[in-house]
Amino acid sequence: MFRFYFLILSYLFLSCSSSGKEEEQTAALSQDQSEVQDTTQLVEPDYCNEKVTVGAQQFEKYLSLLEGKKVAVVGNQSSMVDGSHLVDTLIAQGVDVIKVFSPEHGFRGKADAGEKVNNETDSKTGLPIYSLYGKNKKPSAEQLQGIDVVLFDIQDVGARFYTYISTLTYVMEAAAENGKEFIVLDRPNPNGHYVAGPVLETQYRSFVGMHTVPVVHGMTIGEYAKMVDGEGWIKETLGEKLTVISCEGWDHTKFYELPIAPSPNLPNMTAVYLYPSLCLFEGTVVSIGRGTDIPFQCVGYPGFDSAEADELYHFTPAPNEGAKHPKLEGEECHGYNLSTLSLEELRSFQFDLSYLMTFYIELKMGKEFFLKSGFINNLAGTNKLKQQILEGVSLKDIEAGWDEDLEKFKSIRERYLLYPDFD
Repeated sequence: MFRFYFLILSYLFLSCSSSGKEEEQTAALSQDQSEVQDTTQLVEPDYCNEKVTVGAQQFEKYLSLLEGKKVAVVGNQSSMVDGSHLVDTLIAQGVDVIKVFSPEHGFRGKADAGEKVNNETDSKTGLPIYSLYGKNKKPSAEQLQGIDVVLFDIQDVGARFYTYISTLTYVMEAAAENGKEFIVLDRPNPNGHYVAGPVLETQYRSFVGMHTVPVVHGMTIGEYAKMVDGEGWIKETLGEKLTVISCEGWDHTKFYELPIAPSPNLPNMTAVYLYPSLCLFEGTVVSIGRGTDIPFQCVGYPGFDSAEADELYHFTPAPNEGAKHPKLEGEECHGYNLSTLSLEELRSFQFDLSYLMTFYIELKMGKEFFLKSGFINNLAGTNKLKQQILEGVSLKDIEAGWDEDLEKFKSIRERYLLYPDFD
């Protein structure tokens, strides 16, 4: 029902237009994000993928590649193998793990997004942990000294602005420059059943989008690694030093329910499916539920109203473990609660701009709807989307404008797929 309402308003957008040229927006970008509790189970046992074997579980395929070598693990709270963290499992198997690298949110997934993650020592193993967030996004030659193999195992969700693929790129590049072997333990992509959205333009390259791929790229992190290396998107390529341990029992036609929360503000599958679409609101004045119990599952703003006002959802962002300083903190927001969408509805859901366009139309704020930081351009990977919305271009015409670039990307993507693809 909510999605239908959004779509109707979006097509009405054909008759809307912007008054005045684009200027800088007035609100400041806040990247304060959530702090996750200990490893969270996302799905009930009935939804678990018993037939799927992730790369990390296939010891017979990669333990021999680690024998007699010093290993660095790039991982976080999602790097689990049968209920145990990969690092603990490898040590128990006799692998010589000597250090750990952690991405955004930290090794145990507790840091705020955008927050500097300090180097530390893992309390359980005593291993040194080196942060790959903040100023040190790429391992230095000194940090890789004494390492033979870098082992990467992090759950991705298939959106270009999800920063773990940016971390993947930097670590691959560092490994190639320093002559290290690089192994990716692959995991299914929960949004791997489609490709959609604008393709990034190189002038908008940033940590939330490093490569010329669409918002939803439809690749596992292993496939993505092969593409980054094969397309020469790093200074020096890994070539034969890159190994991907593929999953078994999964392909791009199948849905995969994540057993572990991939990052703080994606606490369940509803958030994972909605994330590619709702994350664009991070470049606007609108809240997507940070500071509530349902981040990335609701949308709202204090001044939002509609013809269906009796169906509006009300929430007030407040500091909690999910957000230290949430956008619109203490202000009652009006909008929509999408957390009640069924699993069937979510599985048919794909990248949808109608949410963004509906709020733009209803709030009647013009250019001030977008943050003056220009973050919307980094998220979209282009300034065209913002311009088109301000100019009143229809949803249908905006999406049609992506077709040529998407076809070019799909032809590149096809070269690196490890699993049967969707039609």
